[in-house]
Amino acid sequence: MRCHRRGVVYVCIALLGFAGSLPAAEPALYQAELIFPPQHWHNHASCIVECPNGDLLVCWYNGSGERNADDVKVLGARKKQGAQAWSKPFLLADTPGFPDTNPCLFIDPRQRLWLIWQTIIANQWHTALIKYKTASACTEDGPPKWDGSDTILLKPGPEFAETVNRQCDADEANLGLRPVDQRERVRAYLAERRKRAADKYFSRMGWMTRAHPFDLDGKRLILPLYSDGYNFSLMALSDDGGATWMTSTPLVGPGNVQPSLVQRKDGTLVAYMRNNGPPPKRLFISESHDSGKTWTPVKTTDLPNPGSGAEVLGLRDGRWVLVYNDTERGRHSLAVSLSDDEGKTWKWTRHLEHSAPGPDSTHASYPSIIQAKDGTLHFSYTYTLNGKSVPRDAQGRSLRECIKHAQISVSWIMAQEPPPP
Repeated sequence: MRCHRRGVVYVCIALLGFAGSLPAAEPALYQAELIFPPQHWHNHASCIVECPNGDLLVCWYNGSGERNADDVKVLGARKKQGAQAWSKPFLLADTPGFPDTNPCLFIDPRQRLWLIWQTIIANQWHTALIKYKTASACTEDGPPKWDGSDTILLKPGPEFAETVNRQCDADEANLGLRPVDQRERVRAYLAERRKRAADKYFSRMGWMTRAHPFDLDGKRLILPLYSDGYNFSLMALSDDGGATWMTSTPLVGPGNVQPSLVQRKDGTLVAYMRNNGPPPKRLFISESHDSGKTWTPVKTTDLPNPGSGAEVLGLRDGRWVLVYNDTERGRHSLAVSLSDDEGKTWKWTRHLEHSAPGPDSTHASYPSIIQAKDGTLHFSYTYTLNGKSVPRDAQGRSLRECIKHAQISVSWIMAQEPPPP
């Protein structure tokens, strides 16, 4: 293997052979770079897409904080096809006096670009309002020229409260399995969930995006959503190209949020979700057999998760790729795993980032993934420096956080990972 280092760009190329029914040998590619240098600003929750002309677009939110900081806005950057560097960040969305957070990007079947994000009305996550912009063309330099914008208003039906109450009943029936000192706290938590499920305002506000929307065979758009107010997930469904939306039944579990979708060959939809609940910390999973309208009870997987975003992607050859923090605590390790049996097993794993846990570790989190037209995989993620070596600007502010981009081939995941330095 030959590895070349050029500034912050790393390129590793090797030739690998594959046996059996696996694809023919291909170069194992890895390259990565910072989209912009680390800043004292908070830069977080990115999402990446490939435009019809091959350009890459990335969005993220930027500001002095998150929901409590009214200067938070949505920024973006473009990497022209064949270019070596990203453009300077540009503004995508800013509601003056309100935080704009958790953006995602999507190219729909009509080749329109969607930017979907949340404006936080009252500086609390459960007051989020979903907004979007669309652009019929997104191939010119700089920010897209938007030709449509609106809010997405959701109105969960009576099955919403019914599903929540049914799960609360089951959780209360199992209270005896919990330690005695936890039971009263859990009972109060469930009572609050029931109260909120019956509140029309609460059930219609506070839903937020995280991962890419999902195109279901060109017939249905599925917008994966979650609520920090409820601490569970929901799907918004549109059968008219995003003009109107309805909701699925909620995916109710012990802190299952930020769903990401993939589809099996038999049509089953599978949602992988972050674990915002108690230990053991594992990714959650749920399935839908009716195009996203209803979902099976939420279950835990064997995949570790420290309470951080993950995203899953079905490749064009039928294999699945999952990018996630593969720890139960800490965001110092960002893994990418490959499955050739639709998630039953994840036979190959390599790390986009890995450092020893501790106060000086580099953090990588909230990954976004796409497969480009050339078959390679592109990732964007939050990249955070820590420790005494963090640089400072002239005002003494720590320059810690930025967004990073990585491009790999599938064969890179299957290659043997070198030992840590």
